[in-house]
Amino acid sequence: MELSVMVVRSPSGEVKAFPPATNHHVRQILEWSVIPLLLPAEAAGADALERQARKLALGIAREFALEGLLAVEMFLTRDGGLLVNELAPRPHNSYHSSERACVTSQFEQMVRAVCDLPLGETDVVIPAAIVNLLGDEWLKGREPDWEAALAVPGVRLHLYEKQIPKPGRKMGHLSAIGQTPEEAVARVLEAKAKL
Repeated sequence: MELSVMVVRSPSGEVKAFPPATNHHVRQILEWSVIPLLLPAEAAGADALERQARKLALGIAREFALEGLLAVEMFLTRDGGLLVNELAPRPHNSYHSSERACVTSQFEQMVRAVCDLPLGETDVVIPAAIVNLLGDEWLKGREPDWEAALAVPGVRLHLYEKQIPKPGRKMGHLSAIGQTPEEAVARVLEAKAKL
């Protein structure tokens, strides 16, 4: 599976890491992501994995003397190891749900970091998930059924104001909250299915 950790560091050296997000891909494109970590049933040691992932991401940020945000994407191997597969020095799709899940979102943290303001807390307030809306949804010969999707409890719509839908192009996302990561994912996938 893939997971990611968003790290933020200010010019004065204050550094924080968000809880790891679980990422699920379809055709090499992020389909959905959830905070906090949602592990497969066969995986063990969520707390240890979270500590290991945060430590790895924080170490990379410190080594680079990062100023701003850095999303560190990792693969969890079958033997419990972590392999870094991508570094993204910007707000990242896998942390769009931080706006709803965490005390401080990735967007606010970015502003705080570049202005050298005290960084906000990254604790999870409530589990939240996003599902990407690709241009394919607009190319089905009809407008997506926003009303049906938004009838699912805890769901919000976020559009990116892109004018031309194309297959595979991220046009927006749906987000959902739940009492558990599983419930947040189920809600957001239910909403997408109603489009």
